[in-house]
Amino acid sequence: MTDKPRFSVIVPVYNRIDEVRDLLESLAAQTCKNFETVIVEDGSTEPCGHLVGEYPGANARYFFKSNEGRSIARNHGMERAEGDYFIFFDSDCVIPPTYFETLSKALDTNPLDCFGGPDAAHDSFTSTQKAINYSMTSFLTTGGIRGGKISMEKFVPRTFNMGFSRRVYEKVGGFREMFSEDIDMSTRIREAGFSIGLVREAPVYHKRRVDFRKFFRQVHVFGMSRITLKLLYPGSLKLVHTLPALAVIIGVALLLLGIFVSPLWLVPLGVYLMAIFFSALVSTGSPLIALKAVPASVIQITGYGTGFIRAYVSKILLGGGRDLQQEIDMRKGNKN
Repeated sequence: MTDKPRFSVIVPVYNRIDEVRDLLESLAAQTCKNFETVIVEDGSTEPCGHLVGEYPGANARYFFKSNEGRSIARNHGMERAEGDYFIFFDSDCVIPPTYFETLSKALDTNPLDCFGGPDAAHDSFTSTQKAINYSMTSFLTTGGIRGGKISMEKFVPRTFNMGFSRRVYEKVGGFREMFSEDIDMSTRIREAGFSIGLVREAPVYHKRRVDFRKFFRQVHVFGMSRITLKLLYPGSLKLVHTLPALAVIIGVALLLLGIFVSPLWLVPLGVYLMAIFFSALVSTGSPLIALKAVPASVIQITGYGTGFIRAYVSKILLGGGRDLQQEIDMRKGNKN
């Protein structure tokens, strides 16, 4: 590593020892070493600081702070980072060995102020993790908005694989402590006039949730936070964001019609689920993963859709989001 790294990897951590071990191991194996790793322990009861010395190739520094949330932990890391670019991974990511080599070449060829890459499933992941990964990346379930080759909206980097320049940070500030803070950050960066792009050839392996119950809770929050983002940025809500909620409403209607009127009303649901199965089979080559992709996709859509509906009713129809901007601005995490 040179005296001043080009990239500063910033990872907020809360009780994730095993995940951090896998992440540091993958960072230590990078073919390009022009980076540092800044681990920010956000008040964990099971700290991981002892792991830093086990992987010297990860060029890691470790900071422990009181628990305030992942956004504030990321800001804590940026304040101490030395690189020209800040890279954000989640603690449950594993990084391919050529990631920084590929990213360096991509930025040399096509300079970007802010960038992100897709996520994928590693061969070592469980079949459930691979099924969840499919449901979060397939065009059939998300419209390709998380880095797919076909997408229904502009690419928005997420903090499982996101980066931006120090100049962006100095002008836009840090992350806000809120759900979907990465989408909020990307929106602020775009509105400030900076360039944002997808580096498709620089994916990460993202473990995500390990069971369907936790996965439902995660995507339910995602759905709720989309309404928060609409209140902050009125023009940000697109048709693709409403599709899961519409799917929930239509799905419930078809189920009721199928039960009380005619089973033929269930045919559209069956066709869609079969499309998911065969799409996942082609994508993964595994019948088991394809089978699990069906409930994973149903959970992804219903979790997000019900969260969206819940927040729409409480924050818009009932006026519960009236003071949202003031509430967020009072929280720590926004540098400006």
